[in-house]
Amino acid sequence: RAPPPPGLTPLSPRSDRAFRIDPEQLRRRYRSLQRALHPDRFGQRPPEEQRYSEQHSSLINKAYQTLLHPLSRGLYLLEVSGVEPAKETDCDADSEFLMEIMEINEKLAEPKNEAILEEIETLIKGKQEELTKAVAAAFERNDLQEAKKLLAKMKYFANLEDKLKNKKIPS
Repeated sequence: RAPPPPGLTPLSPRSDRAFRIDPEQLRRRYRSLQRALHPDRFGQRPPEEQRYSEQHSSLINKAYQTLLHPLSRGLYLLEVSGVEPAKETDCDADSEFLMEIMEINEKLAEPKNEAILEEIETLIKGKQEELTKAVAAAFERNDLQEAKKLLAKMKYFANLEDKLKNKKIPS
């Protein structure tokens, strides 16, 4: 691994991992790191410094995207805590939840209707916000198994959100 360019300290993992973040602080930190490491700043530097810049700039982008979204942030926190993410079948025991998902899927399968799509979008956003708060509380209690179950539910709603976006795109 190449040493950092002069004036930069190596990036190190932080021990203060938390689910709740300040998105504005995350954005500022991301921009600060990108300003320091962006490959455009290293065009005239030796090849090893250029490689270091490219690799770390890419890692910063990936980290930012991971931390920005509650689902990917939660899954990452589980991973670094040594907890396997939930399998698709882990929610099967919750029949009420699965019925809700099936009903939304059925509505999405109907012919395109803007009013219904808006209703579904509002429902999904509300559920995602509710689940995000519950996941934050689970992480704060250090209840990783509960966080895992809630993140599995968030995945279902993220899939519904993707289906909804595809449905809304004019064909």
